[in-house]
Amino acid sequence: MSANVRKLSGLRDVIAAARGQGGIKVPAVSFDAHKRTVLVTGATGFVGRHLVPALLQDGHTVLALSRQPEAAARLFEGKVKCIASMDALPPSTRIDVVVNLAGARILGPRWSTARKEALRRSRVELTRQVVAWIERADHKPFLLLNASAIGYYGIQRIGDASELDEAAPPQPIFMSDLCREWEEAAGAAARYGVQVECMRFGLVVGKGGALPMMLLPILLGLGGRLGSGRQWLSWIHVDDVVGGMAHRWRHALAAPRPGTAGATNFTAPECLTQAEFGRAAGRIWRRPSFMPTPGWPLRLMLGEQSDLLLEGQRVVPRRLQREGFVFRYPGIEGALASLKGR
Repeated sequence: MSANVRKLSGLRDVIAAARGQGGIKVPAVSFDAHKRTVLVTGATGFVGRHLVPALLQDGHTVLALSRQPEAAARLFEGKVKCIASMDALPPSTRIDVVVNLAGARILGPRWSTARKEALRRSRVELTRQVVAWIERADHKPFLLLNASAIGYYGIQRIGDASELDEAAPPQPIFMSDLCREWEEAAGAAARYGVQVECMRFGLVVGKGGALPMMLLPILLGLGGRLGSGRQWLSWIHVDDVVGGMAHRWRHALAAPRPGTAGATNFTAPECLTQAEFGRAAGRIWRRPSFMPTPGWPLRLMLGEQSDLLLEGQRVVPRRLQREGFVFRYPGIEGALASLKGR
């Protein structure tokens, strides 16, 4: 196969991944010995498309909240009941676990005042609707697993190698405020005896999400450092995201803390710089990774949103490690190689 053909093949793979095409195969995951009813918001998103099949495979009943319930029902082949709003769910419905993954894509249009408000609505306001339903529910869920992000910690100065665990504070900037408000909205469910676990996701590595676009310049042979290349990149494989949710679920059963709210970093043990990530991807896909991209055009185009790409955080999964969670993909090379194989 010629180099050009290999390059085009890689591009087809990455474009299909960006569109969510291709079969998603999930490893068997044990969430609970008892069969539960689970409400998943954001079920058709990148993480949701991996979580829902894993729940079904483990024998649980899944309800999905989606703005397009018919399309969601087709996506999951009629195995999932889909609703368009929390108002469509009667208070008599028994829900044991809620997994709240809903939220508009953070990378996108410049963060204007209107865009910031849209991001808040898609996260904070929807979470408040979920909590309002829990308040009026006849049977309260025992667990709410609520998405968040390591953006909670703000940005870390280039050259600062300090490790950020769950005790690290937020910063007075938009992405930090957004995560903090999101977690506070979810934490309100603790008033009704629910155990709330906020999951601070790093970059989720998988066949979808942000990774395909990150790989695009590498597959084109244009990869290299972005900005300084020294910014920390905290990441986690999507299979470990699902496995981590199952772990937190089992832990909530083994050591229940009803009426409390906590947070867990969902990141791999290995944190690396953006330049190291590019070199690792180049080795896996056998592409060069030496072409630098200056940061100033991104600053000009994206404004403060460019911090997501040009700054970083060295986040460690202290809580998961302390509890003995075993990562399937603790290192980036194994994680990327698993995706190439898929």
